Amino acid sequence: MPISPPPPEVEVVVVHAPRLPALGGEAVFAVQQIGAEELKTAPRLDVALKRAPGVSLFRRTGSDAANPTIQGISLRGVAPSGAGRALVTLDGAPQNDPFGGWVIWSALPPESLESVTIVRGAGAGAYGAGALTGVIALEERGATQGVSALDVSLAQRGGARAAVAVGTTGLLVTASAESSDGYTPVRGGRGAADAPTTLDAGAFAFRVQGEHEGIVGALRLGAYEEQRGAGLVGANSTASGGSVTATIARIIDGGGWRLQAWARSSDLKNTSSAVAAGRVATTPASDQYSTPALGHGFNAAWQGRGTAFSWEVGGDARFADGHAFERFRYMAGGFTRGRESGGTTAVAGLYAEGVLDRGDWLVIGGARVDAWRQDEAVRRERDLATGAVTLNSTSPDTSGTTPTARFGVRYRLNEATWLRGAAYAGFRPPTLNELHRPFRVGNDVTEANPTLTPETLYGVEFGIGGDGATRWSGTIFYNRLDDPITNVTVGPGGMAYPVAGFIPVGGVLRQRRNAGQIKAWGLEADISRTFGGLTLMGAASATKAEVDGGGASPQLTGKRPAQTPEYTVTAGVDWKATERLTLSANARFESQRFEDDLNSRKLGASVGVDARATWRLTPDSELYLAAENLTDARIEVGETGDGTESFAAPRTLRIGFSLRR
Repeated sequence: MPISPPPPEVEVVVVHAPRLPALGGEAVFAVQQIGAEELKTAPRLDVALKRAPGVSLFRRTGSDAANPTIQGISLRGVAPSGAGRALVTLDGAPQNDPFGGWVIWSALPPESLESVTIVRGAGAGAYGAGALTGVIALEERGATQGVSALDVSLAQRGGARAAVAVGTTGLLVTASAESSDGYTPVRGGRGAADAPTTLDAGAFAFRVQGEHEGIVGALRLGAYEEQRGAGLVGANSTASGGSVTATIARIIDGGGWRLQAWARSSDLKNTSSAVAAGRVATTPASDQYSTPALGHGFNAAWQGRGTAFSWEVGGDARFADGHAFERFRYMAGGFTRGRESGGTTAVAGLYAEGVLDRGDWLVIGGARVDAWRQDEAVRRERDLATGAVTLNSTSPDTSGTTPTARFGVRYRLNEATWLRGAAYAGFRPPTLNELHRPFRVGNDVTEANPTLTPETLYGVEFGIGGDGATRWSGTIFYNRLDDPITNVTVGPGGMAYPVAGFIPVGGVLRQRRNAGQIKAWGLEADISRTFGGLTLMGAASATKAEVDGGGASPQLTGKRPAQTPEYTVTAGVDWKATERLTLSANARFESQRFEDDLNSRKLGASVGVDARATWRLTPDSELYLAAENLTDARIEVGETGDGTESFAAPRTLRIGFSLRR
């Protein structure tokens, strides 16, 4: 009987976005990789990121419930900010909002990504302005034939989520949708003023690319929209936007080049409410009915690679134009005043960086210079009934030039152990949101400040680690942040203030200001080891951060920056119990932090545990049962002036199906 020939092997073609390979010098800095397997276990990208030491959103609230304006991400706990003090890129294109600097995490589903690289420490080189405390570099999934990623799930409190990545050679399409009836953040003392943090979000993107005579080109288009309830009756937000990125690149053995142009549009609608005593009711406080913004820019890079020495030179520019339109001063059943505020910003820079790799020795050095500008500032208020202008304020245009640099050395002691050291400087210009948009949360009001100047960070760090059977590393660092942009308390409620008007009893008035210096000393450590089917992971960070308010804000001297925990510890376990069953858990401890700049509102220490059980159906697919906040811990995320506490989501069970190819 004739023997049938073996089935032909089918070659799987994966087409990635055009990007230059890294020079190889990032190993000198504190770098952490998050791969596809780890991303697969997270329903949202920020959940995967918070497992890394020192990574945090501005507040403890996750992106399932946080207002878009507090979703800025920062590294090392130097001083988290609603705008974020870390730069987020997707295949080189900035993902931070052009108006506020925050990141809309629902627009970046984990299913669309192949990997994440976290670089802690100020970025010079190709990263540029905004990489003040580090960079989170996202790489989009490669395009393959058919469905390459799929996730569908149902959760408690009306939660539902679906995400897919599908395509053909040269085309990748990703889409996601999520909804939830949410939870009510206030537990003790809850009243008629309190409401659930509802969510409806959707995102869509596609990337098409091709190659001609060794030059690869790609065009990516994306769009998103999310609608949220803020946890108070009448307080809601809608964030929407779109993006386009065009890239061409040529990669050869001796180097290559890349040109990229991008544009991002966004709009934010945000309503806020004043809370009556005893939380018995809310009253409309403001209606920011439109905040249109447009950001655009380009970047270019040219690489050369030799046997031991590699180099890259390039430049980039970013421009932003945005305005906030608002109705406020609610009286006798309606808003009586209208406001327009906004302006433009620009930053452009040139850089050069080189890497020397001599086996045991790895050396990297780079420098760049950026020119920045803030102009066309306007704040105009009028009476809605008569149209009369009640305030017409402008600010002088400002500009400047900021040089930054980074340098590092890594030495391999033996096959498994290395030492490294680095020094760096970075800067972040203020966002349009910080310069021009006042906002309100409950009875607390924060005023904008068009006279803000960029903040600059200087730092050094030293590390040791091993890459053997046990992977481990430890880093000590010192950072000094000059002119940090901080929400500074101006005075208590129950009073009327120029421009801001009357602040309700129980609230406070704050203004964004450059508040002296923040000095931070810290330690980071992580370790992982696999024993057969069992993998154990642990990480910790400790940061001693202190404000020196100087003459600008002397009342802050000696205080801890708002929203900065001193200690963070994460631990994880993955156990392949059988060929089909895998159990995993991740825990995060965080020490107390303060809600405000004066350290008067303390948020207690917290421990959150997430768990997941998966049953493998095929080599590529699985069923899973997951629990967020498994122990139903009371994780405090906010506190008002009258002592009312709000909390993160209670225990949430989720069941779903996942596929990855």
